[in-house]
Amino acid sequence: MEFKPAAMIVDLFGTAVLPVADEFHMLKYVRVSCAWPLALLLYAPILDKEVEGEYLDKKEPLKIPGCKPVRPEDVVKPMMNRKDPEYESFIRIGVEISEMSDGILVNTWEDLESMSLRPMREDPEWKQILKVPVHTFGPMIRPAGRSTPRSEVLGWLDMQPNASVIYISFGSGGVLSADQITEMAWGIELTAQRFIWVVHPPSKDGDRGNDISDYLPEGFMARTRDKWSPLGLLRWKSWLIHQSEGSCHTMVGTRRWRIY
Repeated sequence: MEFKPAAMIVDLFGTAVLPVADEFHMLKYVRVSCAWPLALLLYAPILDKEVEGEYLDKKEPLKIPGCKPVRPEDVVKPMMNRKDPEYESFIRIGVEISEMSDGILVNTWEDLESMSLRPMREDPEWKQILKVPVHTFGPMIRPAGRSTPRSEVLGWLDMQPNASVIYISFGSGGVLSADQITEMAWGIELTAQRFIWVVHPPSKDGDRGNDISDYLPEGFMARTRDKWSPLGLLRWKSWLIHQSEGSCHTMVGTRRWRIY
């Protein structure tokens, strides 16, 4: 018996190939990492019509029906500049997911993100926007493999007390401004906790170059020297499963969405 594919599952960057599934009479689904950024993505085409000017210039949070509002300074990177082609792609993806897929698969679980999942399924305004079901299937993660050779970071973590290190990272899309980097550094220092901080050059006001130390408070590196590890090449999951990791200030997929 010849078996034919029954469904196509793509991520956010694969929505352009969804029409291919129609040619083979397959169901087509889009897989995403978490629900709140998904709500912003799907509602972005509406905001694009309703909001004038740059989102970053707005004073009030951006309202998403039934969901937690998004502060202008917390919008995802593609929404920071509406003249950038990346913004056009972001809007297009939101439309394609809503209109071209047969459903959305979210790598989360109901209790964690019920405040975002419930409105997308039940809110009358959402029923006009989103015509396909939203399913949860998580959490699904890939086990961390061993780093070879063993990273200097893991060696440093081995020497720290259990549950004593804060992991701070906003991901590849989580780029802070120069002022935000400085404020974050002050906050980290005032906690007096051990930490691993993954930080990128600032998204704006970065007129001091790409050396992160130029954006930190004067003396920060010296005052916190016994609290942090020099970074090496290491899979991030190796950090997060280490027994010395106590908490995370991080995100999934976009900019500053989940804080644990």
